[in-house]
Amino acid sequence: MSRIYTFDHDHGCAAAELAELLGGKGAGLAEMTTSLGLAVPPGFTISVPVCREYSSGGWPSELDQELEEHITRLGDRMRRHLGDGFDPMLVAVRSGAAVSMPGMLDTVLNLGLNDETVLGLAARSRDDRFAWDTYNRFLTMYATTVMGVEPEALEPPLKTDDVDVLKAQNERLKTRIAELAGRPVPEQPRVQLREAIEAVFRSWHSDRARAFREKEGIDENLGTAVNVQAMVFGNRGEDSGTGVVFSRNPSTGENRPYGDFLLRAQGEDVVAGIRKTMAIAEMAEHQPAAAEELFTVLHRLEQHYTDVCDVEFTVEDGNLWLLQTRIGKRCPTAAVRIAVEMVADPDIKLSRSDALVRVSPAVRAAAREEQAAASSDNVDDEHLVGHGLGASPGFVSGKVVLNPLDALDAEEDVILVRRDTSPEDVAGMAASVGILTTTGGLVSHAAVVARGWSIPAVVGAADLVLTDSQFSSPDGVVVRAGEVITIDGTSGKVWKGHHSAPDLDAETEERLFPELAQLEEWAAEEQSTVAS
Repeated sequence: MSRIYTFDHDHGCAAAELAELLGGKGAGLAEMTTSLGLAVPPGFTISVPVCREYSSGGWPSELDQELEEHITRLGDRMRRHLGDGFDPMLVAVRSGAAVSMPGMLDTVLNLGLNDETVLGLAARSRDDRFAWDTYNRFLTMYATTVMGVEPEALEPPLKTDDVDVLKAQNERLKTRIAELAGRPVPEQPRVQLREAIEAVFRSWHSDRARAFREKEGIDENLGTAVNVQAMVFGNRGEDSGTGVVFSRNPSTGENRPYGDFLLRAQGEDVVAGIRKTMAIAEMAEHQPAAAEELFTVLHRLEQHYTDVCDVEFTVEDGNLWLLQTRIGKRCPTAAVRIAVEMVADPDIKLSRSDALVRVSPAVRAAAREEQAAASSDNVDDEHLVGHGLGASPGFVSGKVVLNPLDALDAEEDVILVRRDTSPEDVAGMAASVGILTTTGGLVSHAAVVARGWSIPAVVGAADLVLTDSQFSSPDGVVVRAGEVITIDGTSGKVWKGHHSAPDLDAETEERLFPELAQLEEWAAEEQSTVAS
């Protein structure tokens, strides 16, 4: 039985049904390639069972030959090869569990670069800045993901067009990594590849992954696939970029694309929450053709999956490439609206029964609570200290904690306040009633995880100044660790002190949220039919 499958492999059934074999990401890549014919960079998936083999007995000896065959075939298809000093193929090595675990498992991008291939990349791309920027990104990601170097110990990639500055940083990075890790980043691309694959397998057992699985109730023994995919580059020139987009708003359910986009960037720049992103609607102002194609693709994906889709993409020199699709996590309010509108949509034709299965009574009850919280415009703004992006609906109060470990030890409701969150913070996030970040966009790590767990969240509250012990507003209001704040994940408002959202009466609820009333009516009709 094969351990590795190309994205275009004929499985004899829809690839979307094979998440337990290919992982969620691999199944999505294969489905977009084989069933929809979308622009997906070629690659292959090392299947989920191999991770279980690795966990129980180490690297399978039979894997070496099969991996070599597939990386060679991928190079033949791309007409460039891994390690070729004149025209190198670079690859991304990405995880893909059978159940979505956003940001919890490891990724290595730009693999295959070394002191020789960076020169070939520069020559072939005719862009020295791009080549050295990409090399520095690779060194940083490889060191932190594969070699265990702490990200804070390394100089972040510089945003400069000065090639000499980038080359100087490259030398500093290589020296620093060797000092911290006790060895340099390997020069041999095939060594890089094996070590990166092993790092992805190991990340299944990381503390952050375990904490996420415990919160989600995911089987500890499932394991993850590994996807090896030809790189496309969003960090080229002004006609390049990268983003994450939902086909509909996962907070409100509004039927329009929702997400973040960055010019001259790679995917980690978007999800890490460390750079200021632009809303997906602004993409059309900079790259109109790619944006129009993206929005068309989103509609096709919704029709195909009959659900909201979460998509990662890259634009390289004006060309759109799809890097992932999966069913998008959404908050209860959005779940209600989306289900009702998809029943009415003639292109999707979701059945009423499926809508009721998708939006259970518990989800409808949670949506009702979110709607009450959404009426926070009536709350006195006298104690307002900040305003960010409403990333996950809900109105909640709690004591400020500035460290995820403090959230774990807290005996009272707490709100985790951070510059941004990372996968290492998930245990503290799970223990908090709300999340507030001063950077990041609508698809940052904090936003995605909070929505998936229905934790109210405000992100990108850039006017707040955060220190190790407090944060302050532009007009000088100081909030210290341990003091109570209130956040509204719909409006993005942050207040000092405890505040309550008004309750909604039935008449107001029906006026503000007719989709919920429609679902309750369908539920009553179905129950009546069953009873008769």
